[in-house]
Parts: sequence; C-alpha cells; structure tokens
Amino acid sequence: MESPSLCVRCSEACLTDYDLEGLLSNSITDPSRPEAQSSVSPLVPSRPRTAGGPSPQPGPSLSRVPPRRGHGGVLSLIIELMAVPSAAPSRLALALAALAALAELALKSLGSEGLFLFSSLDTNNDLYLSPEEFKPIAEKLTGVTPVSDFEEEDAPDPNGETLSIVAKFQPLVMETMTKSKDGFLGISHVALSGLRNWTAPVSPKSVMLARQFKAFLPPKNKLDLGDPWWIIPSELNIFTGYLSNNRFYPPPPKGKEVIIHKLLSMFHPRPFVKTRFAPQGSVACIQAISTYYYTIAFRIHAEFQLNEPPDFPFWFSPGQFTGYIVLSKDSSHVREFKLFVPNKRSLNVDMEWLYGASEGSNMEVDIGYLPQMELESTGPSVPSVIYDENGNVIDSRDPSGEPIQFVFEEITWQQEIPWEEAAQKLEVAMYPFKKVSYLPFTEAFERAKAEKKLVHSILLWGALDDQSCSGRTLRETVLESSPILALLNESFISSWSLVKELEELQTNRENEFYSKLAELHLEKYNFPVEMIICLPNGTVIHHINANYFLDITSMKPEDVESGIFSFSANFDDPSTATYLQFLKEGLQRAKPYLQN
Repeated sequence: MESPSLCVRCSEACLTDYDLEGLLSNSITDPSRPEAQSSVSPLVPSRPRTAGGPSPQPGPSLSRVPPRRGHGGVLSLIIELMAVPSAAPSRLALALAALAALAELALKSLGSEGLFLFSSLDTNNDLYLSPEEFKPIAEKLTGVTPVSDFEEEDAPDPNGETLSIVAKFQPLVMETMTKSKDGFLGISHVALSGLRNWTAPVSPKSVMLARQFKAFLPPKNKLDLGDPWWIIPSELNIFTGYLSNNRFYPPPPKGKEVIIHKLLSMFHPRPFVKTRFAPQGSVACIQAISTYYYTIAFRIHAEFQLNEPPDFPFWFSPGQFTGYIVLSKDSSHVREFKLFVPNKRSLNVDMEWLYGASEGSNMEVDIGYLPQMELESTGPSVPSVIYDENGNVIDSRDPSGEPIQFVFEEITWQQEIPWEEAAQKLEVAMYPFKKVSYLPFTEAFERAKAEKKLVHSILLWGALDDQSCSGRTLRETVLESSPILALLNESFISSWSLVKELEELQTNRENEFYSKLAELHLEKYNFPVEMIICLPNGTVIHHINANYFLDITSMKPEDVESGIFSFSANFDDPSTATYLQFLKEGLQRAKPYLQN
C-alpha cells in the first residue's frame, strides 16, 4: 500500500489524498443500511490528482463524507466513532493505526525537536496548525503584532478616564535556588537563559482605560462583604489532570481574561492567565462598600513561559498574585489599583523546565525567591476632557500628555472587613483544605499546649497554600475531604512549614525550645513532603512521607503489607481512608501522654 504523502505547506502527514474520513463516516452510519454493512477496503488513494489539475469530485460512494476538517480532522472523527456503540472495532483500530502513521511520518519529516515545536503550537492536538495557532511564529518572524479581535471588545471612549500604571520588578535571587548550592552543576546555561535575562519589566509604564477594569466588578449575587466569586474560573481539578508543559505561547485571552493578560504582559510578553495545574484562574471578593465605590480584593494564579524555540520550555510560576482595586460601581473611575507577588516567605516562585523534545521528557524542578513583582497606579484615573453642564470644554489633557489635575473627594466607607479576612476568604475559595486553620509553626505548638491537642504538621519544600507548592496532590485530595476536615478541626492544631524556614529556626539559639521543635521535625523529614503528628512538646509520635503515602494508597488493599495503614470500609476513597487512619493512630498513640 502506498503511504500517505506529506503536506508541502506544513510538512505533516496529510490525509487529503485518502478517504480516511469517508471510511470513518461509513463506520458511524446506521448499521441497518446496506452500504453500512459492506466491507471497507484498506486505506487506498480514493481521489488521485494530476499535477496542476483540479481535484476530481467525489463519487456517489463518498456522499456521506463530512465537510473537510483539516488534516487532523481524523481525531474528532475517531472520537465520534468511539461514541457509537455499533462502530466496528476493526475500523476504529484502522483509524488509530492511521493516526499513528501520521505521527510517525511527521516525526520523520520534522525530527524530534521540530515535532516538539509543532506540538507546542498545536494547542488542540489535531495535527494541523490553524492561522490562530501559527500566529505566534508569524509575529516572531515578522516583528508585527496585529490588533486582535479580543482587544476590540470595548470601543475606546475618547472621553473615558485613563489609568497610569507602573511596574516594579526585581529579578529572582539565583542563590535561593536549590540548584545553586552545587553551582548549577549539570544544568546547561541555555536552559536558564530566559530566567537570567529577565531583569526588568517589559513595559515599565502603561496607560489603560478605566472601564477595562469592569472585569473586577462583582456579579449581582455576590454583593456581600467577603463573598468570593470567580473572575476567571478554574477548569482543572485532581480528576481532569493538568495542561501540557510543552507550550511556548499563551492562547489568546477572552472576555475577562483580557485585562488580566494585559496587566501581566507588563512584566513579560508570555503570561498564561490559566496555570497548568489546579487551582487556576482569578477569584475576588468585596472588601469595602461605599455609596459609589467598592474595594475589591483579588487573587490571581498565573504563570510565565520564559523560553522560546529552539530552547525547551521554562515555566515560572509565582506563588500567587494578589492585590486590590478601588473602583466606582459603574467602572468609570478607578481610585487605586495594586497587584503584587507576596514576598514575606523565604521562597515564593516555582520553576519547571524540560530537557527534551517530548511531553514525557525529563523535567527539572526548583524553587526560589522573587523580591519584587508588582503593579501600582500612579494616581486615580482621569478623563482627557472635562465639560460644563452646557457641553462646553473647560479643561483637557495637555498635548504633552500631562493629566488634568483633580482634587478627589474622600471616600466614606459604609461597610468593610480587614484585608487579612478578605485574603483568607480568597484563599479558602482557591484551596478548600484551608477551611482548617493552619497556624505558624511556633504558634501551633503554643495553641496545642493551651488546648491539650496534638499538632498535625506538614513539612515541605514549597508553600502548601500557593502555586510554589510541592504538595499539590495532598491538598487537592485528602486534606480537603470532609472526614479529614472534621477530624482535624475537632482534635488537632494544624500547621505547615517550609524546610528552609525550619532549618533557619533550628540554628537560631535565641529560643532553645523553638530550636528543638525544628530539630525534631527535620529529623523525620524526607523529600518532598512529610506529614507529622506530634505532642505539644514537639515529640513526634507518628509520621509518613507523601511519596510513600501515595504509593500505598494506589495499591490494592490486599497488596499492602499488614500492620501498615489499614483501609477502612467506610470510605470509598483509599487516600481519605488511609489518612484518616493515620490521624486516628496518632491520637491512639498520644493517649498516655495527653491523659497526664
């Protein structure tokens, strides 16, 4: 059988000369029809072409062929075929084999690195680059960025108010990366080039329309203080998995994503407003209300792609962006705006980069400290023209661009909650496991002593409650399950800590008790996450490593070594059952100590 030819336009395996779509179409027709029960020949050229001549029209036997869907339309057809119970397995197998042939031919034509680049642009994985998917390469080669449709959602109002925003950025402190301890041994200079070269914001100052910030306004059913809503909903969870690492260019933002993308683009040209892993998106709540204004607190999970082809992807994921906006209820005026990456923790950015031209290639992971990454308005938004009641212009912006000088009235807030409370509401919306209070390390032991409870402590490499975390699976499964939340609230004082911070506490001899607490924890720690149950005096009575925990909960109950955490028949989820057993065993072991 003759092999499919390669498309001269995109060098991918092309199906246009083969009636694979017709074959699949026949497979999903009504089986009662005579033609549907006839045998189908193997893949053969059904519409031969002559050089320079027009393509012959399909004959009657192809009357049911659906409209051409592009070279990779076979993928959607396979999905249709799988959804039809009457579809012949042999035909599905044939389609899958054809698809494998396409991939093999593409690999031969492009090579592994070329196919890797092609796949990074092929966002819907249909083996076909649409003009929209090819646009990043066109912009790179031509240096021209066309005005996209999404940028025209709001027609500019020549008299509308504008807001000036400045970007402040201090690059990552390379010495805070774990890999720096051995001089980045084994890490190529090219892999880190995007990180090392990012030393300043791409746009130090930008002027935006005030009305573009209407995306931050609350929906009509979310007008209570502290009641969170999603600006950009999270579409991922533990069941949906995560998005591909093999991408260089963000998809075009839509709707409320536009303003978030525009703001983050001041830092770097390739922001992804939806992270690869959960929880994605942006969440907000009202912090204060006046007659005409809201103060809106928000939290954004976004990340940046620092490399471009021919280098491999390098993902830069700040723990979170947070901030607030003081906005009029009709979005015509912005009084204040601030967005920033919190920098109070010793580590606040996760970094991941690939070492090969495939999704399954080795990935390096590290974490570091970013001193400053923030956007702030230079003042309230101002109009370009002011009219009197008769429509006459009484003032306008200076031709040099200097804004009109205003004296703004002071806002009297009728209702408000503290910033800390608003931030906590947003945190729980992103991370349901935070329905349990996780206290700072030393405070947890003081509280446990006062309430005569055990300390449930999680020791890990990155923060548990932001995107620089090494405990994603743990927080998205057992820690947010109802039985675990109930038991933790009832019987434990919870805390989580960074390994680095406990190492610093251990060496600080100003408080010997706190130093000893840190030492007892670190003695039990194994990478990446250790769950620990201990007495108020720091004595560890039970602990388990996250990797081991995940291993045993993925096994069948009969395969787990007896005497290790047993599975409970009361819960369908073995992870929840096993973690519940871990906590209960800790309580049982602690009884002799707590009764004294």
